[in-house]
Amino acid sequence: MTTPASVALALPRVSEAARRWLTTLAVMLVATMQILDTTVTNVALSHMQGSLSASVDEITWVFTSFLAANAVVLPATGWLTALLGQRRFFFAATLTFIGSSLLAGVAPSLEVLVAARIFQGIGGGPLIPLAQAILMAIFPPRERGTAMAIWGLGVMFGPIVGPALGGWITDNYSWRWIFYLNLPIGVVALALAWAFLGEPSEPPPAIRRVDGLGLALMVVGVGAIQVALDRGNRLDWFDSPTIRTLVALGVGGLLAFLVRELTAAEPIVDLRVLADRTFAIGTVLITLVGFGLYSSLVLLTFYLEHLLRYDALTTGWVLAPGGLGAVISLAVAGRLVNRVDPRWLVSVGAAIIAYSLWLMASLSLAADFWSVLWTRFVQGLGMGLVFVPLTTMSLGVVPAARMATATGIFNVVRNLGGSVGIAVLTTYLARRTQTHQAALVGRVTVWDPATAERLGLLERAYAAAGADPFTARLQALQRLYDDVQRQAAMKAFIDDFWALTLLFVLFVPLVWCMARAAEPGVAREPVAPA
Repeated sequence: MTTPASVALALPRVSEAARRWLTTLAVMLVATMQILDTTVTNVALSHMQGSLSASVDEITWVFTSFLAANAVVLPATGWLTALLGQRRFFFAATLTFIGSSLLAGVAPSLEVLVAARIFQGIGGGPLIPLAQAILMAIFPPRERGTAMAIWGLGVMFGPIVGPALGGWITDNYSWRWIFYLNLPIGVVALALAWAFLGEPSEPPPAIRRVDGLGLALMVVGVGAIQVALDRGNRLDWFDSPTIRTLVALGVGGLLAFLVRELTAAEPIVDLRVLADRTFAIGTVLITLVGFGLYSSLVLLTFYLEHLLRYDALTTGWVLAPGGLGAVISLAVAGRLVNRVDPRWLVSVGAAIIAYSLWLMASLSLAADFWSVLWTRFVQGLGMGLVFVPLTTMSLGVVPAARMATATGIFNVVRNLGGSVGIAVLTTYLARRTQTHQAALVGRVTVWDPATAERLGLLERAYAAAGADPFTARLQALQRLYDDVQRQAAMKAFIDDFWALTLLFVLFVPLVWCMARAAEPGVAREPVAPA
């Protein structure tokens, strides 16, 4: 019978250093696969809608179902690692993701596609925290920052090329091929992991019994909150009985889950990992990063498509430099994280992000392509400087036996922070737009000289284009109303970006409450050969 060890021995002999980097390549590929799938799927939603004869509300379940399944599995990463073993769990998650990608590609109906996306979320959710836990286990403390930076460089491939690649595949082939794309990437990653990935030298304690009640409460609590956040704005929040029910289920489920986890002998999520101040503060900070990153990306997309009226491809080109900026700063952070106090890197990164958000708050309806592109590039520079040292500091204090739990918590709070950020700031955007529109309408009257002059110019322009006086007047009034709406929305976007700027200014003091060095409580050895 062929074993992992025999496969590894059949390959050319490699040094421990080479084994570590080949393992890094394997986990980089699966993380890239998961992130790439998310970015390319967003681009193809409208094509899926037409192909499957779905409404706008129905097709959003393709994304919502994935997010909800992802959010449910992430907190249980540590427990599942202890139950199955890190290596076995890695293979199970990757195979689940690949298999469900194939099912999504051949899905004959929306129901089958949504079911496949649920399984994709279940398989894809643990991949990033598992990758981080593996890297923290196989590299000694002095090399973790560099390893995390190189891994991050590979992972940034998804956000950079995802939108353009998804659009190209969908336009030239079919939306189904965006799911088939995962198959070759996943197979290569599995082959590398089979040969070079071993179990950690300090695995978590084996699970003797399954806490079914804790698992059920987690599924209900996290799943209900995620669905409520994703669909709240569409259903007008608490005016909808569906949202009220989901929030009640979510809050009640999470409170019961916390009580259960703090009293269970073998909890699903070992919350004791949050007793360390540095890790606890790190989870707060990564939540704020998710809040700011995801919400600003959604806001900027709305601004480009609805106010500047860019098409999807042009919008993608404007947003892509954020990934390029992150690649550059990740490389810098990887070289500096072991040479300078990482708190300085995070603080500088947060300041750069705040500056980029200030630039976004300075945009207008007359902003040109390069001005908006520059804001995204600067934001990417800041994100790269924050990500590596913050992750290294936060996870570096966690004992090896709890690393999978810690990475699961770290990633789920980042994702939930993003969901909360999108929900809060899009709602704030709608409310502020109404406020600004009411104020502007109060000043836009025919008795106002500026308004009268603008209306006259528009009427003459439409009349010159061939409209009769009555039609020219109606068209001029409609154009004036459209201008008021755009100006009101622009002011609301500025309000949102100012709020995010303040958030990242307040981010910096919290960084200095973390411990300077992220040294583990227990020294770790490199992973034994597979």
